[in-house]
Amino acid sequence: MSEYPYLFSPLKIGSTIIPNRINFAAHLTNLSENHQISDAHIHYYMERANGGCGLITTEELTVHPSDLAYAKLVDAFVPEVIPGFLKLTRAIHGTDTKIFAQLNHNGMQADGKISRLPVWGPSPGKDPLFREMAKAMEIEDIRECIAYFAKSARYVVEGGFDGIELQLGHSSLIRQFLSPASNFREDEYGGSFDNRLRFCLEVIAAVRKTIGNEFTLGVRLNADEMHPKGGLTHRDAKKVAKCLDDAGLIDFINISLGTFHNLFLVEGSMHTPLAYTTPLSAGIRSVVNLPVYATNRINDPHLAEKILENGQGDMVNMVRALIADPDLPNKARYGKSEDIRHCIACNQGCIGRMGMGYTIGCMQTPCAGNEQTLGKGTLSLCDVPKKVVIIGAGPAGLEAARVAALRKHQVILFDKNDAVGGQNLIAAKAAGRQEIQGVTRWLSSQVNKLDIDVRLGCRADAEMILRENPDAIVVATGSTPKNNPFPGQYQFPQVVNSIQILTGQVMAGPAVLVIDLNGHHHGTGTAEFLANQGRKVHMLVPSLFPGSALGPLQDLFLTSQRLARKGVTCTPDIAVLEIQGTLVKGLNVYSNEMIDFEGYDTIVCIAGNMADDRLYFELKDTGKEIYRIGDCLAPRLTDSAITDGHRIGRRL
Repeated sequence: MSEYPYLFSPLKIGSTIIPNRINFAAHLTNLSENHQISDAHIHYYMERANGGCGLITTEELTVHPSDLAYAKLVDAFVPEVIPGFLKLTRAIHGTDTKIFAQLNHNGMQADGKISRLPVWGPSPGKDPLFREMAKAMEIEDIRECIAYFAKSARYVVEGGFDGIELQLGHSSLIRQFLSPASNFREDEYGGSFDNRLRFCLEVIAAVRKTIGNEFTLGVRLNADEMHPKGGLTHRDAKKVAKCLDDAGLIDFINISLGTFHNLFLVEGSMHTPLAYTTPLSAGIRSVVNLPVYATNRINDPHLAEKILENGQGDMVNMVRALIADPDLPNKARYGKSEDIRHCIACNQGCIGRMGMGYTIGCMQTPCAGNEQTLGKGTLSLCDVPKKVVIIGAGPAGLEAARVAALRKHQVILFDKNDAVGGQNLIAAKAAGRQEIQGVTRWLSSQVNKLDIDVRLGCRADAEMILRENPDAIVVATGSTPKNNPFPGQYQFPQVVNSIQILTGQVMAGPAVLVIDLNGHHHGTGTAEFLANQGRKVHMLVPSLFPGSALGPLQDLFLTSQRLARKGVTCTPDIAVLEIQGTLVKGLNVYSNEMIDFEGYDTIVCIAGNMADDRLYFELKDTGKEIYRIGDCLAPRLTDSAITDGHRIGRRL
């Protein structure tokens, strides 16, 4: 613990003593059932409590029927929610961890298609994500909403929580009242700073009156909207924080950044710096006498310790960090920091899934969101140890080897390369994608600690594998780019794939055409990689814009911005019909216009992969227990490969 004297010191927030400074902050999970706390919720939060975090703040609990931004929000405004609250809080209180409930009304950021009710806002307007015209709240609506906040707070108290956090952050009706970018009212709730603050103060006062002076209450404050057309600035946020502190009604201030106008700031990807909002938490902390939380991309205990030591916050939010590794706090506390599975901010399994309406997950951690069946304590030793041969040490093979060895199977792991990682190592060479190496780094470190016979630089064939006389074979030989994805006559080296470019097998000419049918980082990362080398890059995509799959990952804005600044151009809506030499014939999918693209020195085709399953089919009829996983089964993303490996490791 001496390595982290600040991080593992207790903190008194109001009447609640938090055992350490790590908060598993509020985030959506889509785990609710009938708008109530589910058993999946309880297992999810308990995994992090058992992992040693000091505080858990629940996902937002909605306070009013008009607020249904997402189909699986938990209703805090009905008494039927109390038994689920009690089941959750009693479970958490079996550990040292404390638990707060976040109460919120999304306001203009709700979805009337789900609630079948008008969306409420301080003024008429549309959120850029939901794009639904809001009803300007009348005085009776405002009073009703305040009463519902208070009623929901009462149910939270009866539900056994240790505190309440009111959402004034990136997705919040209260923030919309505070902001001159969304509040255009001309009555006592709009116009001047004091008028825009009125709704916030009235909600806080009503909640405080309901819960009493001894119950812990705080806010999550937007520390800077960074709105393109004005809005709350950091100076405004400091003024709000000072007013709330002076009012004497709250016990802490958590912060957030941005709105749905710039969602990439709310949930920063690996293209944003670590701990990028700490100047904002430090700014808020400079004007108040309350504990202030630091947030955003704090994925390592050493980083968290430095933030606390520097006075940039009193508590640190770790969300994705604890989704990726629920045991991060205990590993840090008990001298096992090298075993931490660090979040790499890929956003694929967490935010990317949530944004599409799926349950919470993690690219690296198959148990995330599945704690009941895959969480801590569910991995049993095998009944009969087997000799297991795994071919391929990419993410799928590494995970299968790790899980099988933990179950006490005898594992031999082959790979034709001199290093483990497979295509994960190549993906890390794309511009700005270096952090993705963290996937392989952790898996490799864990495999090296287990009794696994790793044989690198060894191209295993069927005869070699059978000589090992294995009880089970797992084929994880990956995939290869399609050799001829388009009709025509074209030969290497003019027409190549992204792997040849990223690994340096081929040096592109001055003018490059990138054909991207993928829409993920494969295309945009390769295009940026080439632009960084001084190449003039043009992209052809069948969609409306490059990187069409990056939106849910919060990577689209920054990727588009970087490509534009580096001179990468694009022709969208093009179906490539054929390639003749370096002449590409395309069809505009809307106008049916035929277009020729020529004058390029190099053409890079990113048009999908083919499973490298030859070895699997050679071994399939040998009578051995055999499986194929990862891209060898079907070329997909890394999360699917790791999930395949984990599943087979348990099944063996």
